[in-house]
Amino acid sequence: MPAISEFIVFLPAPNWEATREFYERILGLRLALEQVDCVIYQVAGAGYLGFCQRAETPQPAERVILTLVSREVDEWHARLQAHGVEIAKSPTLNERYQIYHLFARDPNGYLIEIQRFEDPRWSGC
Repeated sequence: MPAISEFIVFLPAPNWEATREFYERILGLRLALEQVDCVIYQVAGAGYLGFCQRAETPQPAERVILTLVSREVDEWHARLQAHGVEIAKSPTLNERYQIYHLFARDPNGYLIEIQRFEDPRWSGC
């Protein structure tokens, strides 16, 4: 079977400058590549997130959830609040999925979930 070496999700970004500010300065993602009207950020390892400058976000944007996994959910909550980011749901334990998580909104209306797995079967971070 042919190998897959990297993963990129591309999303339209009508709020271009605010998008770049959010992902570069607030989330601190590394800009891996800047193209004509798209940017690609390294999220972790071989996982990337790309945004392309477009006139509008496809509706409904709330169906898109970008989940970032981190042990430091409370620290992320404090950082996002300090930068005036809209918090859709403060950190809470979700017993059903055995995760501790929060939800915030990016400048395009996409829902950002930052979560920590509490399930001992998860082998990630």
